[in-house]
Amino acid sequence: MSVTFELNAEVRTDVGKGASRRLRHAGKIPAVIYGGDKDPVSLTMEHDKLFHALENEAFYSHILLIKVGGKGEKVVLRDLQRHPSRPTVMHADFQRVSETEKIHMNIPLHFENEDVAVGVKEQGGQISHNASEVEVTCLAKDLPEYITVDVTALEVGHALHLSDLVMPAGVELVQLAYGEGHDQPVVSIHVPRGAAVEEEVVEAEAAAEGEEAAE
Repeated sequence: MSVTFELNAEVRTDVGKGASRRLRHAGKIPAVIYGGDKDPVSLTMEHDKLFHALENEAFYSHILLIKVGGKGEKVVLRDLQRHPSRPTVMHADFQRVSETEKIHMNIPLHFENEDVAVGVKEQGGQISHNASEVEVTCLAKDLPEYITVDVTALEVGHALHLSDLVMPAGVELVQLAYGEGHDQPVVSIHVPRGAAVEEEVVEAEAAAEGEEAAE
């Protein structure tokens, strides 16, 4: 993982809606860390620092370090509550991770070489994304920032499925563990609708001309 995220937090003892409201007015937000062999801990975090960290896509799929009282805890972001109409974070949930236990995370897909794909450059097709992220399971040390999907060789009428993805060492796709019926497509190339209709018209006209010639 090429990016490191580190946030500071304080233990929160004042709970309840009123306390949370006062925190937000002071530029802070309530949060919680749970999981592992420890009890949940209510926290207070600086809103702006968390908000800016959330602007980086990698934040959602990384192992994060939260420092509480000078001690660091490795966590992943599990839930985020945002204000329905303002660019404000209301609450954040973090889960502790272990070096020896596998975790489940949603990892973004990064599609590469779409403009030079065979089905696009040579066959005039259009790319369709069937998924933007996948759920993986792995140890914390193996967690990837994203999964690369190279579509260079993809042709019109074809798709790349979950089983076609090249996974980093130690990383497994959760859906494939359920059997072949869950091997869903993640990207495909199709003929644009307008081009398809035009092709159908040309074929129909050619067929009609052939019938007239036969008569």
